[in-house]
Amino acid sequence: MFKSCSICGRIHPVGKGCKPKRIYGNTRERELRATYSWTEKSKEIRDHAQYLCEVCRDQNVFTYDNLEVHHITPIHENESLLLDNENLICLCPECHTKADQGQIDRDYLRELARKRESGEPPAEGGKSPHGV
Repeated sequence: MFKSCSICGRIHPVGKGCKPKRIYGNTRERELRATYSWTEKSKEIRDHAQYLCEVCRDQNVFTYDNLEVHHITPIHENESLLLDNENLICLCPECHTKADQGQIDRDYLRELARKRESGEPPAEGGKSPHGV
């Protein structure tokens, strides 16, 4: 039996749907993420990243499912960076979790975002010092 997924809108077997998106406890952060400008910026970042996880891509792995846009400096630390292209990076859920947990260095993520914004191609063979 199949049903429509309330998260992605696709059809999945019952019990095999998508994982819920991250839940943000901070009310202000939730409000900012609900704005039209954030929705459009999130689409723009995915488009500029060619709908690929930027960390995986740097390792010559092409991950394109369930992409999320990550704030390198979290919103609760600096709200003014909400829509800053060089503070945003397109990640797969696995890399997003690692980034949230501090397992991927913020400077490395900023460098990937800077390269994306400058149109510089990703490094050959990947240069991540973080085993990602």
